[in-house]
Amino acid sequence: MDQRSNITQIVAGVVVLLLIASGVHALTKRFKLPFTVMLVLVGIALSSIARARPEWTAALHNFQISPDLILYVFLPSLIFEAAFHMDVRQLRENLGHVLMLAVPGLLISTLIIGLIVAAVTRIPFAAALLLGAILSATDPVAVIAVFKRLGAPHQLTTLVEGESLFNDATSIVLSRIMLGVVIGGALSRGSIARGAVSFVAVFIGGLLLGWLLGLLTGLILGWVQDHFIEITLTTVLAYASFILAEQVLHVSGVMAAIAAGLTISGWGRMRISVPVRAYLERFWEYVAFVANALIFLMVGLRVDLKALWLTAGLLLIVIAAMLVSRAVVVFGLMALVRKVPASKAFSRTYQTVIFWGGLRGAIALAIVLSLPGFQHGETFIALVMGAVLFTLVVQGLTIDPLVRYLGLDHPLPADRLARLEADFTSYRRALDRMPDLLVGGLFSGAVAMRLQVLFEKKLSAARTEIEHLHTHELNDDNQQRSLLYLRGLAEEKSLYVDLFDKAQISERAFRRSLLALDLQIDYVRDTSQYEDVRPRSAWGGRLRNLALKLADRSRYLAPLAERLRRDLVRLDYELAEAHYLGSARVLETLDALARLESTPWYIVDKMRRQYRRKYEAARQQLDEAAGRHPEIVNDLQERAGQALLLLARAESIAEQVAQGALPPGVAETIEGEIGDELRSLKRKEARDLKVDAVELLRRWPPLQDLGKDDLGYIAIRMRLRMAGEREVVFGQGELGSSMFFIAHGVVRLSREENGAARDIATLMAGDFFGEGALAGEPYPATAMAMTPCSLYSLELVDLQIAVESNPAIRQALAGAEQRSFRPLA
Repeated sequence: MDQRSNITQIVAGVVVLLLIASGVHALTKRFKLPFTVMLVLVGIALSSIARARPEWTAALHNFQISPDLILYVFLPSLIFEAAFHMDVRQLRENLGHVLMLAVPGLLISTLIIGLIVAAVTRIPFAAALLLGAILSATDPVAVIAVFKRLGAPHQLTTLVEGESLFNDATSIVLSRIMLGVVIGGALSRGSIARGAVSFVAVFIGGLLLGWLLGLLTGLILGWVQDHFIEITLTTVLAYASFILAEQVLHVSGVMAAIAAGLTISGWGRMRISVPVRAYLERFWEYVAFVANALIFLMVGLRVDLKALWLTAGLLLIVIAAMLVSRAVVVFGLMALVRKVPASKAFSRTYQTVIFWGGLRGAIALAIVLSLPGFQHGETFIALVMGAVLFTLVVQGLTIDPLVRYLGLDHPLPADRLARLEADFTSYRRALDRMPDLLVGGLFSGAVAMRLQVLFEKKLSAARTEIEHLHTHELNDDNQQRSLLYLRGLAEEKSLYVDLFDKAQISERAFRRSLLALDLQIDYVRDTSQYEDVRPRSAWGGRLRNLALKLADRSRYLAPLAERLRRDLVRLDYELAEAHYLGSARVLETLDALARLESTPWYIVDKMRRQYRRKYEAARQQLDEAAGRHPEIVNDLQERAGQALLLLARAESIAEQVAQGALPPGVAETIEGEIGDELRSLKRKEARDLKVDAVELLRRWPPLQDLGKDDLGYIAIRMRLRMAGEREVVFGQGELGSSMFFIAHGVVRLSREENGAARDIATLMAGDFFGEGALAGEPYPATAMAMTPCSLYSLELVDLQIAVESNPAIRQALAGAEQRSFRPLA
């Protein structure tokens, strides 16, 4: 009975805290106050009320913050969520500074706090070092919320959040080592050496475990297509990585959760199915919101103002030591990192914000509350609680005006321009929809006119700001060039993501393309020039060639070598296809981008020439691949076509559910079948392509059901024709009497419309074209051999002889005519 009552009290307390947190969140959004800081203050107020009037707050009166609750329930979700939403690319670029602050910086901070506290107070040096390790863990929740609201630079956000992620692990590991020293009673060379070895092992061990579990989870995510399973897997990963590390392998659970989250955020994100990807981000945001809300409210509930007052003198010393150590680490270490070659320099304003934004929070409290009983245990709890309260209230409430004062609330010109362009486009779209208001005659014309005037003013204001930005801040050629190239690369990136989401390229090709694109973006940012940079894979290429040579020498491994070669051909073709489509997208949108950015014509012209060369090179590579390996390319195109049709089916099913025309249960069954078909496409092996005359005829739909003897009756009448590279097989509008089947090579069909030629199809071995000529129609497009080609031609007169002599052929063609098959050319 007592146990049931206790559970009821805990549930009631959590419910009340969540309701309070929701109310606080609404108020902080309205009045733009730091959410976590206000939670702590509300918690302190509730604690005072609970002590004075326990009958009013029965659910909260005995509600206590548990270190195990923070460490094993809240902490894994908070760490994983922060890593999952971390910009891995930005973290990689600033990893040197992040690790310098998180590892050596925390060690130095621990030492400085320990020295000051031991020198000024009666606390022994070993215990003072333990206190320093506890107080050196930063919590960026309140600061990051301010950064997001003010639009602070992404790089600053990455530095603060990245440091907090890694120094949480450092602080926990170091605190445990120092606790052993305190209990052991002496700080010796031996204990320091053992502690150093243990620190490295625990830190790296957690990192490796989290990375391996993240890889395993990512692989499984690529196999499943179920939103419940995908969300469950990420939840299991967050907690399993932490618990396995802490309880089984005795390494850093925080590092394991960080590595797991970063692995899924970077490598594993695109393995998550498209419908789940956006929902998963919202899910983890909500989990983090609940965890933070409960933690900071319980921190406020745990604060004992009388105990803080009794230790006020000691607390002031600790706070001063904490601020001094933070200043030395930030202003000293970051100055040293600046001298390392290839490292970025950060301004004094960045350093100031990082210094003052080093708030303390849940990790410090969890560590101090989990300490076993020792001489200074209660004093440490009061000191850490007071230090956390100071940083949250004093630093948390002043970080907003500090960021504004230092001018870091203004995004970079490129980011501001992107925001203005988005506003401009949305206002123009709204004005375009204005006539829809008057359809039906039920909307007031006067209201519509007022709205139109309002949005025209907003559109004009956005245009004026864009022009002002270009004139005063983006008036340098290097800036203009860099901005235009970055917009072009962003177009390519969005296309690659779309191709991958629609199963038009494999995951491996997508990642290789994205890596190359990231290198190009880095090059543009560093040099303001465009270069078609490619990832370096020298070692990978050598190992691959060596493996193929070894496989070729063994007849048992020969099939494996052939399969590897086919996979490489597929990868090369998909990469060329991505580059071809990406460069085509940029060429199509270049003029619009240039007008939007007001880019000088000579910059636009140079970019067009560069992308045109990239486009032609990719197209040539595609033609060569289709000529050398038609069976592989044909298979890739068939898979891509089937995937598109399956995705179109899925979209149609979703629309019918939204319209209420299809029951959700039936839709779920159909979507499951579609998912199974999509997965089977990935495992399907390419078929060998037969290019003899009979098999080529079988690929023509009207004859696909005929037997070999009937097809042979036509095949003996076909003529072999050789076409050289760039040779025109027939021209648009030309009258002819032959259709063609490709036995070898690549043929491109192009059509001239409004004085401009446009490619409409690329055909390869196994394809056919020109069938309209058999019906007496002129050729609707020009056919050109892009590589040396072997073509079989079928003349109308020969087909007529076969029709008159063979009833099966006559019946097949008559059925095709009724189906109204329409050719491309």
